[in-house]
Amino acid sequence: MTEQDPNEVSEQGATIWYLEMRESDWLQPKPAPEGLAVIEAEVPEYRFNRYLYQLVGEPWQWTDKLALSDDAWRTHVESENLRTWVAYHRGSIAGYYELQRQDEDQVELLYFGLAPKFIGFGYGGYLLTHAIRSAWSWGRVRRVWVHTCSDDHEGALNNYKARGFRLYLTEQESGPGTIPG
Repeated sequence: MTEQDPNEVSEQGATIWYLEMRESDWLQPKPAPEGLAVIEAEVPEYRFNRYLYQLVGEPWQWTDKLALSDDAWRTHVESENLRTWVAYHRGSIAGYYELQRQDEDQVELLYFGLAPKFIGFGYGGYLLTHAIRSAWSWGRVRRVWVHTCSDDHEGALNNYKARGFRLYLTEQESGPGTIPG
């Protein structure tokens, strides 16, 4: 498996990196920045998750869920296997993440990111630290995993690695516009 420079644009399509953490002590935490609060959205509201997905994902062309119906969004968000946290700075949404419990005691960091106005202030490392700790504290967990791609923020892959995730698979899209999920 070869690793592509995250800043390099491929004419074949996006490069997808799959990363995992098999032990909670792999975490390399980033301290909480002043004024950032991360709160779980304990009452599922699919419209809120859809808004977060659009707010955070728009600059990175997150489009896989845009065509979903209200019922599909509701099913996704109200699943007992999904949890959502939102980061706030001075009352504004700074970012969010979703965790999804999966078979075999695995938790996927399903969506993760910052709102555009909050990129570049050092919040991503702490928000990822929070996400990893939340994943490992969700009952019995033997593996936390995530995937990112060359279409995401140029610092995404490095942030995952800096927090302790280890690369286990790299894939190349066969053409533009289709990211395997």
